[in-house]
Amino acid sequence: MAPVATASATATAGRPPADSPGAGGTSQARPQRHAAGRGGSRAKNEATADAKAKPRDAFFDNAKYLAIVLVAMGHSWEPLRDGSRSAAALYITVYAFHMPAFIIISGYFSRSFDMRKDRLQRLITGVAVPYILFEVAYTLFKRWADDDPGYPISLTDPWYLTWFLAALFIWRLTTPLWKIVRWPVPLALAIAVLASISPDIGDDLDLQRVLQFLPFFVIGLSLRPEHFRLVRRKKARILAVPVFAAALVFAYWAAPRMNAAWFYHRDAAQELAAPWWSGAVMTLAMFGCSLVLVACFFAWIPGRTMWCTALGAGTLYGYLLHGFLAKGSRFWNWYDNPWMHTPWGAVLLTLIAGTVITLLCTPPVQRMFRWAMEPKMTWAFKKDPVGMARSRN
Repeated sequence: MAPVATASATATAGRPPADSPGAGGTSQARPQRHAAGRGGSRAKNEATADAKAKPRDAFFDNAKYLAIVLVAMGHSWEPLRDGSRSAAALYITVYAFHMPAFIIISGYFSRSFDMRKDRLQRLITGVAVPYILFEVAYTLFKRWADDDPGYPISLTDPWYLTWFLAALFIWRLTTPLWKIVRWPVPLALAIAVLASISPDIGDDLDLQRVLQFLPFFVIGLSLRPEHFRLVRRKKARILAVPVFAAALVFAYWAAPRMNAAWFYHRDAAQELAAPWWSGAVMTLAMFGCSLVLVACFFAWIPGRTMWCTALGAGTLYGYLLHGFLAKGSRFWNWYDNPWMHTPWGAVLLTLIAGTVITLLCTPPVQRMFRWAMEPKMTWAFKKDPVGMARSRN
């Protein structure tokens, strides 16, 4: 199952949106350009350079890092659920909020997205290209590791973790539409409800997940810095403790009674052998629970720079790369060892998962795989004639 994450877990998630204060948006520079000619253009360039030098927000990098750690831990718990009710309860609780948190952050940092050339180029190089490369890489890995040489390569049927990149590409392209509708969140939630009772949608591009997770992306588009400050108050941090405790207790009760596939949002109700109306009920109920738990998660995220803050910029790397180990552990039957299913085995697996995902987010790994995650690909795009004319002047 996909996390991150990351996302977010996206290549540009840590950059301030262009419409945020000091981000070098074009609306700030237009009066200078009209009023001062070349001097205005020079001032605009300097303002843009200053904006690019603006430090990243440690809160969001910390949130992305901690969320991707939970993604990896959740994947390590998945094979333990049948033999451990506690592992199943932790798994359900984490899956209720870790992907919504990633998607909300991704939406928040997509607020400035429009059809401007440079932003479309970043969408292609930072989302579409990694999707294609890792879809092919995962398929080849499955052919080899799972001894399944006939497994087909399909760019329309995301395998394992790549669904998030396909979803992010679609969500971000629709961003301008959500900016002009009057009630974006209720509309997105209505679409999610309709998807949950529509089994004929099929598996192309994992559209069920795209549509059922859509409300969280739209919420991210609607949020402002003051909303994050609201959930980070001391009162919110205190309230988050009993809320998470209650969620764990409920998850422990629900683990043997509830189909965990509801949390993946990849199927309609009928595909889960449930009556059609339960899709609407579960979508709305889980949406509310997820929002509460995401708020509690954000409440606990430190806003200061920490040892792990820099790793927040590499969550896409950790997200995509750890999938090979997560799937390989199943293909190679690592979980067949009975000791893995003991309490100490579960603790060790959790620590290993956290350590591995941390290493995969580090700068050396980012430098090693930047060609696949964030390729520049200037050769693939036409040059902007307006920009070229300005540079000559």
